[in-house]
Amino acid sequence: MIHDKKVIVVLPAYNAERTLEQTVEEISGTVDACILVDDRSSDGTVELAGRLGLDVHVHARNRGYGGNQKTCYAAALQAGADIVVMLHPDYQYSPQLVAPMAEMIAYGVYDMVLGSRILGGGALKGGMPRYKYIANRVLTLFQNLALGAKLSEYHTGLRAYSRELLLSLPLEANSDDFVFDNQLLAQSIYLGARIGEVSCPTRYFPEASSINLRRSIGYGLGVLKTTVDCLAARTGFYRKPIFDFPRLHLKPQTSPASHSAEEIP
Repeated sequence: MIHDKKVIVVLPAYNAERTLEQTVEEISGTVDACILVDDRSSDGTVELAGRLGLDVHVHARNRGYGGNQKTCYAAALQAGADIVVMLHPDYQYSPQLVAPMAEMIAYGVYDMVLGSRILGGGALKGGMPRYKYIANRVLTLFQNLALGAKLSEYHTGLRAYSRELLLSLPLEANSDDFVFDNQLLAQSIYLGARIGEVSCPTRYFPEASSINLRRSIGYGLGVLKTTVDCLAARTGFYRKPIFDFPRLHLKPQTSPASHSAEEIP
Protein backbone atom coordinates (compact mmCIF):
# COMPACT_ATOMS: atom_id res chain seq x y z
CA MET A 1 0.00 0.00 0.00
CA ILE A 2 0.95 3.63 -0.49
CA HIS A 3 -0.50 6.13 2.00
CA ASP A 4 -3.11 3.51 2.97
CA LYS A 5 -4.16 3.16 -0.66
CA LYS A 6 -4.37 -0.29 -2.27
CA VAL A 7 -2.33 -0.32 -5.49
CA ILE A 8 -3.03 -2.90 -8.20
CA VAL A 9 -1.11 -3.24 -11.46
CA VAL A 10 -3.06 -4.54 -14.46
CA LEU A 11 -1.27 -6.22 -17.36
CA PRO A 12 -3.25 -6.43 -20.64
CA ALA A 13 -1.47 -9.35 -22.28
CA TYR A 14 -1.31 -10.90 -25.72
CA ASN A 15 1.60 -13.24 -26.50
CA ALA A 16 3.76 -11.70 -23.78
CA GLU A 17 5.60 -14.84 -22.65
CA ARG A 18 9.08 -13.59 -23.65
CA THR A 19 8.94 -10.35 -21.64
CA LEU A 20 6.43 -11.01 -18.86
CA GLU A 21 8.83 -12.33 -16.22
CA GLN A 22 11.24 -9.41 -16.61
CA THR A 23 8.36 -6.96 -16.37
CA VAL A 24 6.95 -8.53 -13.21
CA GLU A 25 10.37 -8.76 -11.54
CA GLU A 26 10.81 -4.99 -11.76
CA ILE A 27 7.43 -3.98 -10.36
CA SER A 28 7.90 -2.29 -7.02
CA GLY A 29 7.14 -4.18 -3.81
CA THR A 30 4.70 -1.42 -2.86
CA VAL A 31 2.18 -2.98 -5.24
CA ASP A 32 -0.53 -5.01 -3.52
CA ALA A 33 -1.46 -7.23 -6.46
CA CYS A 34 -0.88 -7.83 -10.17
CA ILE A 35 -3.76 -8.82 -12.44
CA LEU A 36 -3.03 -10.20 -15.89
CA VAL A 37 -5.80 -10.42 -18.48
CA ASP A 38 -4.89 -12.66 -21.40
CA ASP A 39 -6.56 -11.97 -24.74
CA ARG A 40 -6.32 -15.54 -26.10
CA SER A 41 -2.55 -15.69 -26.50
CA SER A 42 -1.12 -18.51 -28.59
CA ASP A 43 2.07 -18.78 -26.53
CA GLY A 44 2.67 -19.70 -22.88
CA THR A 45 1.66 -16.36 -21.36
CA VAL A 46 -1.11 -17.82 -19.17
CA GLU A 47 1.00 -20.67 -17.81
CA LEU A 48 3.91 -18.36 -17.02
CA ALA A 49 1.63 -15.83 -15.33
CA GLY A 50 0.29 -18.60 -13.11
CA ARG A 51 3.80 -19.67 -12.11
CA LEU A 52 4.64 -16.04 -11.28
CA GLY A 53 1.69 -15.92 -8.88
CA LEU A 54 -0.36 -13.37 -10.79
CA ASP A 55 -4.14 -13.14 -10.65
CA VAL A 56 -4.91 -14.46 -14.13
CA HIS A 57 -8.06 -13.81 -16.18
CA VAL A 58 -8.43 -15.37 -19.63
CA HIS A 59 -10.76 -14.17 -22.36
CA ALA A 60 -12.74 -16.92 -24.06
CA ARG A 61 -12.18 -15.03 -27.33
CA ASN A 62 -9.88 -12.25 -28.47
CA ARG A 63 -11.57 -8.97 -27.52
CA GLY A 64 -8.91 -6.53 -28.69
CA TYR A 65 -6.69 -4.12 -26.76
CA GLY A 66 -9.55 -1.97 -25.52
CA GLY A 67 -11.67 -4.97 -24.60
CA ASN A 68 -8.73 -6.34 -22.63
CA GLN A 69 -8.42 -3.11 -20.64
CA LYS A 70 -12.13 -3.10 -19.83
CA THR A 71 -11.68 -6.47 -18.13
CA CYS A 72 -8.48 -5.25 -16.44
CA TYR A 73 -10.14 -2.26 -14.80
CA ALA A 74 -13.29 -4.15 -13.84
CA ALA A 75 -11.19 -6.85 -12.16
CA ALA A 76 -8.99 -4.34 -10.33
CA LEU A 77 -11.94 -2.33 -9.03
CA GLN A 78 -13.70 -5.50 -7.95
CA ALA A 79 -10.54 -6.48 -6.05
CA GLY A 80 -10.77 -3.21 -4.10
CA ALA A 81 -8.06 -1.17 -5.82
CA ASP A 82 -7.73 2.48 -4.78
CA ILE A 83 -5.13 3.07 -7.48
CA VAL A 84 -4.85 1.12 -10.74
CA VAL A 85 -1.68 1.21 -12.85
CA MET A 86 -1.89 -0.11 -16.40
CA LEU A 87 1.45 -1.50 -17.59
CA HIS A 88 2.13 -3.34 -20.85
CA PRO A 89 3.82 -6.69 -20.12
CA ASP A 90 6.02 -6.36 -23.22
CA TYR A 91 8.66 -4.35 -21.29
CA GLN A 92 8.32 -1.35 -23.59
CA TYR A 93 7.57 0.85 -20.56
CA SER A 94 9.61 0.91 -17.34
CA PRO A 95 7.96 -1.04 -14.48
CA GLN A 96 10.10 0.98 -12.05
CA LEU A 97 7.84 3.98 -12.63
CA VAL A 98 4.80 2.21 -11.18
CA ALA A 99 5.48 3.27 -7.58
CA PRO A 100 6.20 6.99 -8.20
CA MET A 101 3.15 7.28 -10.47
CA ALA A 102 0.95 5.62 -7.86
CA GLU A 103 2.32 7.92 -5.16
CA MET A 104 1.26 11.01 -7.10
CA ILE A 105 -2.30 9.74 -6.94
CA ALA A 106 -2.14 8.33 -3.41
CA TYR A 107 -1.18 11.71 -1.99
CA GLY A 108 -3.97 13.49 -3.85
CA VAL A 109 -1.85 15.38 -6.36
CA TYR A 110 -3.47 13.93 -9.51
CA ASP A 111 -6.39 11.75 -10.59
CA MET A 112 -4.39 10.28 -13.49
CA VAL A 113 -0.67 10.05 -14.23
CA LEU A 114 0.82 9.31 -17.65
CA GLY A 115 4.26 7.87 -18.40
CA SER A 116 5.39 10.12 -21.25
CA ARG A 117 7.97 8.96 -23.78
CA ILE A 118 8.25 12.52 -25.10
CA LEU A 119 9.14 14.47 -21.94
CA GLY A 120 12.68 13.11 -21.71
CA GLY A 121 13.44 13.94 -25.33
CA GLY A 122 14.82 10.48 -26.12
CA ALA A 123 11.95 8.90 -28.05
CA LEU A 124 13.83 8.61 -31.34
CA LYS A 125 17.05 7.48 -29.65
CA GLY A 126 15.00 4.82 -27.86
CA GLY A 127 13.94 3.36 -31.19
CA MET A 128 10.54 4.94 -31.83
CA PRO A 129 9.99 4.83 -35.62
CA ARG A 130 10.24 8.34 -37.09
CA TYR A 131 6.77 8.18 -38.65
CA LYS A 132 5.27 7.26 -35.29
CA TYR A 133 7.14 10.07 -33.57
CA ILE A 134 5.91 12.63 -36.10
CA ALA A 135 2.34 11.31 -35.90
CA ASN A 136 2.52 11.41 -32.08
CA ARG A 137 3.63 15.05 -32.08
CA VAL A 138 1.08 16.17 -34.68
CA LEU A 139 -1.86 14.40 -33.03
CA THR A 140 -0.82 15.63 -29.58
CA LEU A 141 -0.60 19.23 -30.81
CA PHE A 142 -4.03 18.94 -32.39
CA GLN A 143 -5.59 17.50 -29.26
CA ASN A 144 -3.98 20.07 -26.96
CA LEU A 145 -5.28 22.91 -29.10
CA ALA A 146 -8.76 21.40 -29.46
CA LEU A 147 -9.19 20.29 -25.84
CA GLY A 148 -7.31 23.09 -24.08
CA ALA A 149 -4.82 20.72 -22.43
CA LYS A 150 -1.01 20.85 -22.23
CA LEU A 151 0.07 17.22 -22.30
CA SER A 152 3.33 16.08 -23.88
CA GLU A 153 1.66 13.00 -25.40
CA TYR A 154 -1.75 11.30 -25.54
CA HIS A 155 -0.60 7.89 -26.75
CA THR A 156 1.38 6.27 -23.96
CA GLY A 157 0.55 2.79 -22.69
CA LEU A 158 1.74 3.45 -19.14
CA ARG A 159 -1.00 5.04 -17.04
CA ALA A 160 -2.15 5.26 -13.42
CA TYR A 161 -5.70 6.04 -12.34
CA SER A 162 -7.54 6.74 -9.13
CA ARG A 163 -10.47 4.50 -8.30
CA GLU A 164 -12.78 7.51 -8.33
CA LEU A 165 -11.78 8.48 -11.86
CA LEU A 166 -12.29 5.01 -13.30
CA LEU A 167 -15.71 4.77 -11.65
CA SER A 168 -16.65 8.14 -13.14
CA LEU A 169 -16.08 7.10 -16.77
CA PRO A 170 -18.33 5.01 -19.09
CA LEU A 171 -15.54 2.64 -20.06
CA GLU A 172 -17.86 0.02 -21.57
CA ALA A 173 -19.03 2.58 -24.14
CA ASN A 174 -15.48 2.90 -25.50
CA SER A 175 -13.93 1.03 -28.41
CA ASP A 176 -12.48 -2.47 -28.01
CA ASP A 177 -9.59 -1.42 -30.30
CA PHE A 178 -6.44 0.66 -29.74
CA VAL A 179 -8.29 3.99 -29.70
CA PHE A 180 -9.71 3.01 -26.28
CA ASP A 181 -6.70 4.66 -24.60
CA ASN A 182 -7.32 7.94 -26.34
CA GLN A 183 -11.04 7.88 -25.65
CA LEU A 184 -10.39 7.33 -21.95
CA LEU A 185 -7.96 10.24 -21.85
CA ALA A 186 -10.34 12.55 -23.73
CA GLN A 187 -13.13 11.56 -21.33
CA SER A 188 -10.89 12.40 -18.39
CA ILE A 189 -10.13 15.83 -19.83
CA TYR A 190 -13.85 16.35 -20.47
CA LEU A 191 -14.50 15.39 -16.86
CA GLY A 192 -11.95 17.90 -15.59
CA ALA A 193 -9.59 15.33 -14.08
CA ARG A 194 -6.20 16.41 -12.77
CA ILE A 195 -3.63 14.81 -15.09
CA GLY A 196 0.11 14.61 -14.42
CA GLU A 197 3.02 13.21 -16.39
CA VAL A 198 6.40 11.62 -15.65
CA SER A 199 9.22 11.03 -18.10
CA CYS A 200 9.38 7.42 -19.29
CA PRO A 201 12.30 5.90 -21.28
CA THR A 202 11.40 4.77 -24.78
CA ARG A 203 12.08 1.12 -25.63
CA TYR A 204 11.51 -0.37 -29.06
CA PHE A 205 12.90 -3.87 -29.68
CA PRO A 206 11.74 -7.02 -31.51
CA GLU A 207 9.87 -8.48 -28.51
CA ALA A 208 7.95 -5.26 -27.82
CA SER A 209 4.47 -5.09 -29.30
CA SER A 210 3.75 -2.48 -31.96
CA ILE A 211 0.91 -1.96 -34.40
CA ASN A 212 1.64 -1.82 -38.12
CA LEU A 213 1.26 1.19 -40.43
CA ARG A 214 -2.27 0.33 -41.53
CA ARG A 215 -3.55 0.02 -37.97
CA SER A 216 -1.59 3.13 -36.99
CA ILE A 217 -3.47 5.10 -39.64
CA GLY A 218 -6.77 3.71 -38.35
CA TYR A 219 -5.77 4.69 -34.82
CA GLY A 220 -4.88 8.21 -35.95
CA LEU A 221 -8.26 8.66 -37.62
CA GLY A 222 -9.92 7.38 -34.45
CA VAL A 223 -7.99 9.95 -32.40
CA LEU A 224 -9.18 12.77 -34.66
CA LYS A 225 -12.79 11.58 -34.37
CA THR A 226 -12.53 11.26 -30.59
CA THR A 227 -11.18 14.81 -30.32
CA VAL A 228 -13.93 16.26 -32.49
CA ASP A 229 -16.59 14.34 -30.53
CA CYS A 230 -15.18 15.61 -27.23
CA LEU A 231 -15.11 19.18 -28.48
CA ALA A 232 -18.70 18.84 -29.73
CA ALA A 233 -19.83 17.52 -26.33
CA ARG A 234 -18.11 20.42 -24.59
CA THR A 235 -19.78 23.02 -26.80
CA GLY A 236 -23.17 21.29 -26.78
CA PHE A 237 -23.17 20.84 -30.56
CA TYR A 238 -23.83 17.09 -30.22
CA ARG A 239 -23.02 14.38 -27.71
CA LYS A 240 -21.83 10.88 -28.61
CA PRO A 241 -22.42 8.03 -26.09
CA ILE A 242 -18.80 8.02 -24.90
CA PHE A 243 -19.25 11.59 -23.65
CA ASP A 244 -22.82 11.21 -22.49
CA PHE A 245 -22.34 10.68 -18.77
CA PRO A 246 -23.01 12.69 -15.59
CA ARG A 247 -19.91 14.41 -14.29
CA LEU A 248 -18.44 12.85 -11.15
CA HIS A 249 -21.17 10.21 -11.07
CA LEU A 250 -19.58 7.47 -8.96
CA LYS A 251 -20.87 3.92 -8.70
CA PRO A 252 -21.04 2.16 -5.33
CA GLN A 253 -17.81 0.44 -4.30
CA THR A 254 -17.79 -3.25 -5.17
CA SER A 255 -16.70 -5.94 -2.77
CA PRO A 256 -13.25 -7.53 -3.19
CA ALA A 257 -13.09 -10.65 -5.32
CA SER A 258 -11.03 -13.78 -4.79
CA HIS A 259 -7.73 -14.00 -6.68
CA SER A 260 -8.22 -16.97 -8.95
CA ALA A 261 -7.81 -17.69 -12.63
CA GLU A 262 -11.02 -17.51 -14.60
CA GLU A 263 -12.20 -17.45 -18.16
CA ILE A 264 -14.13 -14.39 -19.30
CA PRO A 265 -16.49 -14.27 -22.26
